[in-house]
Amino acid sequence: MIRNSKSMIKLPVYNQEGNKVEEIELDPVIFGVTASGALIHQVITAIMANKRSAISHTKTRGDVRGGGKKPWKQKGTGRARHGSIRSPIWRGGGVTFGPRSNKNFSQKINKTMRRKALLAVISDKVAANKFIVFDDFKISAPKTKAAAAAIKLWKEKINVDFGRKVIFAAPRISEELMRASKNLPNFWLTGVSSLSAYEILNNNLLATTVGGVKKMEEMFGK
Repeated sequence: MIRNSKSMIKLPVYNQEGNKVEEIELDPVIFGVTASGALIHQVITAIMANKRSAISHTKTRGDVRGGGKKPWKQKGTGRARHGSIRSPIWRGGGVTFGPRSNKNFSQKINKTMRRKALLAVISDKVAANKFIVFDDFKISAPKTKAAAAAIKLWKEKINVDFGRKVIFAAPRISEELMRASKNLPNFWLTGVSSLSAYEILNNNLLATTVGGVKKMEEMFGK
């Protein structure tokens, strides 16, 4: 069962230099949600299962080359009867009940469950003071050095535990920002529309812009 707080949530808004410039009110229907741990576990497990692909692959007796001829005649040799050297009991033959690359690990999760889990983990970041809002985030040049310098300023000036990994949800990803951040270690750039509960939980801090907050409210407030 989801519970929503009725009071508005206020958070500071920072500029790119890490200075507080204003405050923003967050909709508690989106950013003040709690959900059962069982629901979140089920959604995360399904997301991880859907990312999984079968790599191990063994050949059955129908896949092994050769064996078209009977190794010896049926009777009179004193040996056991065999019809093909591709039999699983032969060395070099097929494998019985071995792993196959066509195995499907995917699990189905409906939109309502996925949405509830996503809002719950976002709200958890807000409650734990691990959600930062910036007025904007622009890079003057598509250089990793420029993006790294901006993040360094954030860590020095903003009193928040950045931890080791940061996910930045942008309302729109520019070419400059994508090129500048793709080589940054432990910094994950994604679009608001591509957010998933798994990626948020896998990062210590969630950051976005004022435009990103508005887009979240537009997408999830319906």
